[in-house]
Amino acid sequence: MKEIPNAIVCEGCDAVYARIPLKRRQVSNCSRCGSELDRHAGDQNDRILPLTIASLVLFAIANLFPIVEIELQGLRSQTTLIGAIQVLAGEGMSVVAVLVLSTTLLFPLLQLCILFYLLLPLQRSRRPVGFGMLVKLMQRLRPWGMIEVFLLGVLVAIVKLSSMAQVVAGPALWAFVGLTVLLTAVLSFDPRAFWDMAFEPKEEQAA
Repeated sequence: MKEIPNAIVCEGCDAVYARIPLKRRQVSNCSRCGSELDRHAGDQNDRILPLTIASLVLFAIANLFPIVEIELQGLRSQTTLIGAIQVLAGEGMSVVAVLVLSTTLLFPLLQLCILFYLLLPLQRSRRPVGFGMLVKLMQRLRPWGMIEVFLLGVLVAIVKLSSMAQVVAGPALWAFVGLTVLLTAVLSFDPRAFWDMAFEPKEEQAA
């Protein structure tokens, strides 16, 4: 079979096409099944690294500072995400504790660290070690990051507790709100753009 340089394969029907340069806001579709083949990345390649760094900063705040402070009959109590996980584990809900730890802390942090590790050298036209494996790993981790679900649960709990005690939102809660918004933007990054960033500079130099 003759190899097509810079080929692109349709995810819908496996048809193979030669990749063509796209202009800003242009999208190419498969002529056989209509699936999207490629789209111009615009300036998302330049935006994604600052957004990733901002997400890491908010992630640190969200996990180091209290989420809420509760005052009831003169007694005050506050907790962090790690503290809540420890309470769950101490009350015999180890499975729930592991799920919360994985979906709200480990998996999102791993995704952000992989993104930062990949994007920093790519911005300098250098391909990082383990590039292909890490792009695939990040894709597999995407469905397991559930910070927005955790945030929704916290907000529901605050509404219910507000009728029984004074509840004050901590810095971590606001950080989680910002983090949810940023992660939506960061994780919407098309992974195919990684391959463009990794291979286009070499092609330009060869030309």
